[in-house]
Amino acid sequence: MKDIIAELAKELEIREKQVENTVALIDGGNTIPFIARYRKEVTGGLDDTVLRKLYDRLVYLRNIKARREEIIRLIDEQGKLSDELVEKIQKASTMTELDDIYRPFRPKRRTRATIAKEKGLEPLADIILAQTLMDGDFLDVAASYINPDKEVNTPQEALQGAMDIVAEAISDNADLRKAIREHTFERGVLITTGDPEQQSVYEMYYEYSEAVKKIVPHRILAINRGEREGFLSVKIDVDEQEIVNLIESMVITNKGSIVYPYMQEAILDSYKRLIAPSIEREIRNQLTETAEEQAIKVFGENLNNLLLQPPIKGKIVMGIDPGYRTGNKVAVVDETGKVLDTGVVYMTLPDHDKDKAKDYLKALVIEYNVDIIAIGNGTGSRETEIIVAELLKEIDSETYYIIVSEAGASVYSASPLGSEEFPDFDVALRSAVSIARRLQDPLAELVKIDPKAIGVGQYQHDVNQKRLAETLQGVVESCVNTVGVDLNTASPSLLQYVAGISKTVARNITAYREKIGKFTSRKQLLEVSKLGPKTFEQCAGFLRIPGAHNILDNTAVHPESYDATIKLLEINGYSLEDISSNNIKELQRAVDGWNLEELSATLGIGIPTLKDIIEELKKPGRDPREELPQPILRIDVMDIKDLKPDMVLTGTVRNVVDFGAFVDIGVHQDGLVHISQLSDSYVKHPMDVVQVGDIVKVRVLSVDVERNRISLTMKDV
Repeated sequence: MKDIIAELAKELEIREKQVENTVALIDGGNTIPFIARYRKEVTGGLDDTVLRKLYDRLVYLRNIKARREEIIRLIDEQGKLSDELVEKIQKASTMTELDDIYRPFRPKRRTRATIAKEKGLEPLADIILAQTLMDGDFLDVAASYINPDKEVNTPQEALQGAMDIVAEAISDNADLRKAIREHTFERGVLITTGDPEQQSVYEMYYEYSEAVKKIVPHRILAINRGEREGFLSVKIDVDEQEIVNLIESMVITNKGSIVYPYMQEAILDSYKRLIAPSIEREIRNQLTETAEEQAIKVFGENLNNLLLQPPIKGKIVMGIDPGYRTGNKVAVVDETGKVLDTGVVYMTLPDHDKDKAKDYLKALVIEYNVDIIAIGNGTGSRETEIIVAELLKEIDSETYYIIVSEAGASVYSASPLGSEEFPDFDVALRSAVSIARRLQDPLAELVKIDPKAIGVGQYQHDVNQKRLAETLQGVVESCVNTVGVDLNTASPSLLQYVAGISKTVARNITAYREKIGKFTSRKQLLEVSKLGPKTFEQCAGFLRIPGAHNILDNTAVHPESYDATIKLLEINGYSLEDISSNNIKELQRAVDGWNLEELSATLGIGIPTLKDIIEELKKPGRDPREELPQPILRIDVMDIKDLKPDMVLTGTVRNVVDFGAFVDIGVHQDGLVHISQLSDSYVKHPMDVVQVGDIVKVRVLSVDVERNRISLTMKDV
């Protein structure tokens, strides 16, 4: 384990003691959010991001270690293990290197080489590999291996079989494979071709080439998809002679031997038939894995920023899920998300009675004092927006509208969860509720949807789905625990992302809540079925109870620190009542003069924990999302035809990808700010400049109405 700890410390550029302590916490059954928030003294203050990297690499390195031990065992069972081989295995740092070492010892299917060995030709192959024979005609040597009983009838047949064995031996050379792989990666060119007669989105790749080492991740995923869909042929081209020369430099030991020409022939055969196809697969797999990791990272960061969008609290919202033939589904929800009314109106097709629909919506706005109308951005959204903008001008009300991404709303509506939550609602009406609620609290609503369906990534359906699911699970978990969860209103969908809480325990919490009415203390969690002391330790600090008897139950202060918190207040002349009565301005001023070192020693807690407690006392029950800019609300409508070059607009970043950012400027078609247009200075990645949810000023560069494309810039705005 020491070697793994040392490797992790080196990779993450942290102290070995930090790694050792963190690994001990992980192995002790502690969750990443809990460790990040409540064990800062133990980890040396490692944040959530570093901890997740550490965890992922810990799993990988442990798998590598297990694989090393397995390979040593398997080779030893064959009686072929040597000290030199053990040392080589121990030094291998990747699964690919280990597989290369194990390749000669792996049980093989019947190959040309194994068939030749069955014919007794391995000794002849060994003579060729030894390269020591200096005189005579090698065919005479091969003639001694003629054996009609084993179907070796001529010297040439014996020689061919021996060279098949030599070719496979060369192919199984781990050092050689590594050198060829590195050479191909450095010097190779990825070439794609397609049929120019076929129209597709992959036309730019119909005659395309790029250096393997330079090709960017999103291009790899696009090419892979084009190949999978049958539009592209893909290969890696590399100078064959250079690699043959490389192989010769590593395996030829005696050019004066009479076997030299046969070695050359075997080398060429080995490369073309065995090595090249295998190395090309490995490199393309490597490129794909790198591209997938990048895509997953981009998706994860976008999802994180989307989930942490500021909630619009205290507002009555009307959600509209637009449609054509099936009409517009409408749902009005109160400030808490409770459904007040639902209905269907028809107003998007030419033969629909738009005035009737408008009157219906006006009546709902007036009856329920609707503050905001949230319109889903799907089919029929444009027509719906025009009518909503018209009706808002016709009523004396401070009501606004906003276009909301409806990605995943239909997935939720048709899910077992949607059926369970609204058993009496039509599927489409559930979508309208979801659209309204995701404006009120994006996090609480979006956790009900499979993260892949939320639509803020690139090629998310093309990547390793298991790895994607693990990463997105971690992102959602991190967001939920960063914000905290209201124990008395949270759905099981939200609760299951709280540190330590399983799906079963989440359901048990809501069942217990229904039984007792509402939680008044975190301690009551211990009465929930299957929620024991360990789960309580992990989850308690992330669960909030507004209006609890003990105000600390509505903060991120962990119950294990309650005594220290009360003592902290008493030392400085305050009590929990001062916080409960919101008499905290004086406390906030006083905090700045406290001596943290002395208080830490007196209270017996670390300074990081002390600082976190003080921050919570300053703003008990705060929601970190409230400090972010609120979404843009609108009262008027724009069309893509209204856009002109050089117009300056305010928009919301909807998605960030490797090549730029898509910005909603209120015309129903997001504009692209290419990476080259994000800043006057060099931008390594768009996420260094913008994030999902950012409110930005952009200038229109060009508009292609026919292709529905808008090009934007953030330079000189």
